[in-house]
Amino acid sequence: MITKDSIETAYSFLHQKQRIYIHSTLDWQKDDIEMAIAGYADSMSPALYETISEGRADFLRDHKRFREDINHAVEVLEGMLS
Repeated sequence: MITKDSIETAYSFLHQKQRIYIHSTLDWQKDDIEMAIAGYADSMSPALYETISEGRADFLRDHKRFREDINHAVEVLEGMLS
């Protein structure tokens, strides 16, 4: 079961990190954000992670797709809150 609180928490955290990530010009800062998000994904509700990842095991953990993944996650979570 996915609670509204878990959606709101995930959205707040990911949206904040997304905003910093997309405007950052510092590689170390982007790497830190990627690591923080991967750690958060590990502790996220499995049902919520499954929903936003659409079954991709490396979602929010793949450096090459991270920007696309975080944008997708924020978009899906935003839709879930509507």
